[in-house]
Amino acid sequence: MILAFDGRTGASGDMLLGALLAAGADPAVLDPVEAHLDVLYDIGTATRCGIEATDVTVRRTDSGGEDDSGNHGSEHHEHDRESGHDPHGHHEGEDSEGHEHDPHGCRGGEDSGGHDHAEGAGPHRTFTEVVEVVESLGLPADIETDALATFELLGEAEASVHGTDLTGTAFHEVGADDAIADVVGAALLLADLDPDRVVTTPLAAGGGTVEMSHGVYPVPAPAVVELAERADWSLRSGPVETELLTPTGAAILAHAAEGVESLPSLRVMSSGYGAGDRSFEQHPNVLRALTGTATGSLRREPVTVLETHLDDATPEALGGLQETLAEAGALDVTVLPTTMKKSRPGHLVKVVVEPGHAQRVARRLAEETGTLGVREHGSGHRFVADREQQQVTLDIHGRSVAVTVKIARIDEEIYDISAEFDDALAVSRRTDLPVRAVLRRAERACRESLGDGPA
Repeated sequence: MILAFDGRTGASGDMLLGALLAAGADPAVLDPVEAHLDVLYDIGTATRCGIEATDVTVRRTDSGGEDDSGNHGSEHHEHDRESGHDPHGHHEGEDSEGHEHDPHGCRGGEDSGGHDHAEGAGPHRTFTEVVEVVESLGLPADIETDALATFELLGEAEASVHGTDLTGTAFHEVGADDAIADVVGAALLLADLDPDRVVTTPLAAGGGTVEMSHGVYPVPAPAVVELAERADWSLRSGPVETELLTPTGAAILAHAAEGVESLPSLRVMSSGYGAGDRSFEQHPNVLRALTGTATGSLRREPVTVLETHLDDATPEALGGLQETLAEAGALDVTVLPTTMKKSRPGHLVKVVVEPGHAQRVARRLAEETGTLGVREHGSGHRFVADREQQQVTLDIHGRSVAVTVKIARIDEEIYDISAEFDDALAVSRRTDLPVRAVLRRAERACRESLGDGPA
């Protein structure tokens, strides 16, 4: 299943929560956050330019959250209060039930009063403290990993802007209870939908300027720009003169989504909208999410390429790279003969790897070969088909043997079936049947089991 976001009016943490719920995620998966933090996910509906959207507000459930001056969350970034999307769900122009006073939702909102919103409230923590809070929630390991990866992106972006390091800076955006509720909530809802692939169209940043504690800055805000540098998706300006893409929304999508120029061809299964805070005259302030199955396209995965030249590596070291680099996370390893300085024979080693594993693989490559440098050719993509493995059982000379077979599909149509050579070789040695014959029998048995007929 593919989950696709339409980012033409940007994204915030609350908009992502609303869009995921509207697309079919179960709100009950948010219970661990409410059980451990003093927050409540207030889920309702709102109308934006005639479109009904799921509206999520993170509210405080205690009476705390005040600083010494009695102000709620006064240290929170100013641009989060002034932006077109309140990243933590203030409902401007809505009553306590989350319904629009404007039946069409196409006028500017007014400040709502009397609600204990969680925006910037609660303790502001360092990244290390945030890790401790997330680890205390008792989340499944994969969800905890995703949430912490998002916080790391957000923290690194803020640290880069302020010229500090990740662990040494108190991050308001990272540390507030509402940011934790947004990021962890999004990880829980994404895991509940369990898509095979998450994509987003170019994200609208908005325009104009945004007021922050350090002054007035052009949109997109500095942290959003830093996150965009680390993301696979692209930014675009407009369509209104206010901030549309918040740091929390950008961080969640930087970790979870790959960029596409337009919505992919989908056989749509579900769709929905997450409501932004404000209403605009001509543009529905919503984030649309669609789920569905691909119709004929190969899946695009982010990769990067590492390479180094070697003129003194032993054959044994080169021969072992396929195994040692794969253990470190390499997707593919190629060793090519080449000519180097002073006409010396040498080798070019090229390694395809996921961007998140690049540093680990590069270090392993240096350790295994003694190279003094590894080049990286930046993030790109590879196009891959949907694939699965199936084990078939063969009867050879009265012996029952198993062979694994790989099945490749595009748009649910099988276009290749290949038996695993290592399995076929092992069967060949046990039965004295040629490897080619074992391969043919395994592939034929797989086709017949799938109703594809003999090859």
